[in-house]
Amino acid sequence: MLDADFFRRWMTAAAAAVDREAERLTALDSPIGDADHGSNLQRGFAAVVAALEKEAPATPGAVLQLAGRQLISTVGGASGPLYGTLLRRTGKTLGTDAAEVGEERLREALRAGVAAVATLGGAAPGDKTMLDALVPAVDALGESFAAAADAAERGAEATTPLRARKGRASYLGERSVGHRDPGATSAALLVAALAEAADV
Repeated sequence: MLDADFFRRWMTAAAAAVDREAERLTALDSPIGDADHGSNLQRGFAAVVAALEKEAPATPGAVLQLAGRQLISTVGGASGPLYGTLLRRTGKTLGTDAAEVGEERLREALRAGVAAVATLGGAAPGDKTMLDALVPAVDALGESFAAAADAAERGAEATTPLRARKGRASYLGERSVGHRDPGATSAALLVAALAEAADV
């Protein structure tokens, strides 16, 4: 069973991963976006960690809802609302009463979170967005956390030859082909952080 400490570890690991990879994320964003993806997420996840240290929510759902609110309020561009929606909807689906949740319950909640992201962004797998990492990750979560992380990374890598159909990159048309999507890459980092939290 997964408790609030597990979800705090996940958010802390995600913040560390974003911090480590911020320059790479911004470099990926430079040719097809606003060149601020790494710095925006770095600021957002730092705010998440600070908020969790200050408030220490007692349930998994409360941890994720707080994290989602922080991302929405501190991250500019599209990534704040998208990542904030992912975490808030996942947390809301888990509920704020359960002190522990099982892995299958987390998978169902994440599926609801990913669906909310798809609705908000109007995107689908294959559109060269974070969904290309998140959808296969949730599908693989039934196998293991490590399998989910592998699936997310493969999904992110597979965005390179795609033409962007949503988001800022879609304005470039054919010129978006050949660039790995920064949103899918950061989503893969989030899933890798989940596997890292489970491995402790």
